[in-house]
Amino acid sequence: MSLGLDEQKPAAENRGGRPAWKEEPHPLTQGAKAVALALTILMVAVPFWVVIATSFAPGEQITQSGGWALWPQTWTFDSYDKVLSNEVTTHALLVSIGVTVVGTFFSLACTVFLAYALSRPGIVGGKPIMLIILFTFLFPPGIIPSYLVVHSLGLVDTYWSLFLPVLVNVFNLVVVRGFFQGIPEELYEAARLDGAGEVRTLFTIVLPLSKAVIAVVGLFYAVGYWNDFFRGLMYLNDTSMYPLQTVLRGYVTQGDGLNSEFSSEGGVAQAPQSMKMALVLIATVPILCVYPFIQRYFTKGVLTGAIKS
Repeated sequence: MSLGLDEQKPAAENRGGRPAWKEEPHPLTQGAKAVALALTILMVAVPFWVVIATSFAPGEQITQSGGWALWPQTWTFDSYDKVLSNEVTTHALLVSIGVTVVGTFFSLACTVFLAYALSRPGIVGGKPIMLIILFTFLFPPGIIPSYLVVHSLGLVDTYWSLFLPVLVNVFNLVVVRGFFQGIPEELYEAARLDGAGEVRTLFTIVLPLSKAVIAVVGLFYAVGYWNDFFRGLMYLNDTSMYPLQTVLRGYVTQGDGLNSEFSSEGGVAQAPQSMKMALVLIATVPILCVYPFIQRYFTKGVLTGAIKS
């Protein structure tokens, strides 16, 4: 009888080995993965390094090399001095910082409150409200209807138009709601037995346990507000109110903004390439520095909330 059972065992186990999915990767497979990873890193790192090197390179070197530099012959901060000494750029930087901070705060607050309400069982109208929210995710409004709504509310040419129309992101809402639903129900019951209401339960029980998902969703909101340039073009007629990314678009594509610093080529004002790259770096580094502090929350925050939603 034991021989019959032994004959039914997989061949790999009869040989004393492990199943195929537990075997060590073949050296060729490991080498191919290493090469693919190295190529991916180079594809990301080399263009970013070219931006850095070009922003610090002197104008003569950039002109001779065709508009870019792989390594500056002499490191100079002239481009950064010209960009940061211009009132348009500094004001746009302050606008982007303000919109990012204020918009992220209000977006997080609205997302957390709405997600908590929709995560509790038995809420009146919870399912219809959730279906309406998901409908906006599947069928987002067009540009013209969005502009008409913003215009009818009197938000055109105000900073409110840069974040109020997109205050709550449906994907972030679903993730936070799923995370709240994953909290053990016993904690909610214990809070109710202690006499805690819904608001107190949210602030004393739910939020301390949800630091990971709040940190990640907050990062998503901050990156979205910081990188957005289109709402500035669509809702702001006063160019002095533009955020940094909208100003950057004008510098790079049209040469708008630092007219006194531009050279004339063919009768059209053109921003020096080093100044363009300097502005690109200024617009990228601040939000890039936030990622290392949030990276450890990604798996615990977003994946857990998304799976349980």
